[in-house]
Amino acid sequence: MRVAVVGGGIGGLALGAGLRRRGYEVAVFDRDTDVTATGGYHITLDQRAQSALERLVDPAVLRRLRASGSALRLRDRDAFWDRRGRLLGHGPDLSGSASIDVDRITLRSLLAEAVGEDLHLGRPVSGVGLDERGKPRVEFTDGTSVTADLVVGADGTHSVVARHLAKGATNRPAGIIGFSGRTHRADLGAAEQQRLGTRSTMGIGPRGAALYVGFLDPVGNAALDAPELRMSVTTGPTYIWGAMFPESAETEPLRDLRGAQLRNALLDRFRERGWAGHTLEVVARADPSSVAAFRFNAASTRAADLAPWRAGHITALGDAVHATPPTAGMGAGAAIQDAADLVEHLDTVVGGDAAIIDAIALFEARMRRRGSEVLTAAMRTVRLILFTDTALGAAVTTVATPVVAAIARRRAGRPSRQ
Repeated sequence: MRVAVVGGGIGGLALGAGLRRRGYEVAVFDRDTDVTATGGYHITLDQRAQSALERLVDPAVLRRLRASGSALRLRDRDAFWDRRGRLLGHGPDLSGSASIDVDRITLRSLLAEAVGEDLHLGRPVSGVGLDERGKPRVEFTDGTSVTADLVVGADGTHSVVARHLAKGATNRPAGIIGFSGRTHRADLGAAEQQRLGTRSTMGIGPRGAALYVGFLDPVGNAALDAPELRMSVTTGPTYIWGAMFPESAETEPLRDLRGAQLRNALLDRFRERGWAGHTLEVVARADPSSVAAFRFNAASTRAADLAPWRAGHITALGDAVHATPPTAGMGAGAAIQDAADLVEHLDTVVGGDAAIIDAIALFEARMRRRGSEVLTAAMRTVRLILFTDTALGAAVTTVATPVVAAIARRRAGRPSRQ
């Protein structure tokens, strides 16, 4: 069976690696010319995502991944803050967690190595369809095309493949504009280093302003103590943060800014919304070249709305089907699980076209359920941020957070920084 994979992101590369390992004839096409040319947050891989990877790649790849990943079990408990930096509460105990955080570049590079010569970079796709014999065909912007027995779209939020199958868009803007950046922990003052700690934190204020600060240290908190295998991009304690604001005429111009200009504009937006100066230090001290803007897109949370097409010789997975905001840290892991499921269903195929279509139908049914799960989790935070931008939400946030902070302070038996 020949499989053509459109898209060389995490899901497409995971699928390509799994198919290659199982002996399929596979080709992965991506418009990028360099797999390291990727941005975004770091990626969280829970136990389910890691188990899926175990079925897709050689154990040696998993060892390199874990040697390059930061173990959540070695972090402090996550914390929630208000806009003044007052502690509101903590997340669950992570001491028993098997999850790891890893740089997106690191994961993509490892998977690209596993795909090997079956990865074809610099091949932007213009469309998909069927040839005169009814075979799935991938068409490229240079006018060339290839045919296969199965075409899989792993081409992300703006998927050419999924749009062809669904006869339209499979997701829409979620109403949030995100901004990300990287800040070395050592670049912060001692007080802010202590407040943020070695954990991920989330702060939400009135008028739809939120700041996520993730902690990544693949060296000091390595999931696997094997320095000789380490290939992480992050080489020391680093905060990888994400600022979030409701999408509006006010925030839209920010998407055109870059570097220090964008960083300063973000600081202005937070200050206008009453955020304390010390809570913004992680943004103010960020590497300007790391600061970037992106829109949150989301598919429907209803499983029945996902992959709204009849199973056939063209399918899709990952964000092409269930585009997920990064607010739950589950999107990449879900794409990897999609890839593992598809490989396993293809392994059951005995016979011709009908058997392939039956396997795709079973795969898509499981993918719909998984997509609904991760989207429901991610949209909770999106809806909370949007709620604080309403008159009622702003009032509730302004009044309630000092009360919650006082309760948290009383329980802890110590004063919090104001």
